[in-house]
Amino acid sequence: MRLTRPRLALAGAAAVLALAGCGSDGNSKADVPETATGSLEHLAAEAKCEPNMQTDADTIRQAICKKGAEKYVLATFATDRGQREWLNGAKDYGGYYLVGRKWVAVGEEKTVTALRSTLGGTMEEGSEHMNPGGSHNSGSHHG
Repeated sequence: MRLTRPRLALAGAAAVLALAGCGSDGNSKADVPETATGSLEHLAAEAKCEPNMQTDADTIRQAICKKGAEKYVLATFATDRGQREWLNGAKDYGGYYLVGRKWVAVGEEKTVTALRSTLGGTMEEGSEHMNPGGSHNSGSHHG
């Protein structure tokens, strides 16, 4: 059963990335606030999102958030190690990740970049080979 939950979480993140498509709308370097902390509900409230819960388990809680036409996944983790393991697996699907302590937001580049101005965090990119001809991911880390 433990292997099923992370796979469900990865499938949810991959589904949102597929729905979101490829976006590469600039990378504005606005002032980044101190990285937010707290429960999924607290982070969602900070981001002005009403979370649609997808996974509510001991190790991971995951919801889909909508902001206008944009969607992103917001996930919180019980441990730092669980978060890093999830990220390492999820990045194989490409995409853009806003990473805080025990939380991740996944979506289009412009969506998570805008979210960073509210929640803080660090930008990370997924594997380039999963985004052919689109997002120009380089698998790099933006801090």
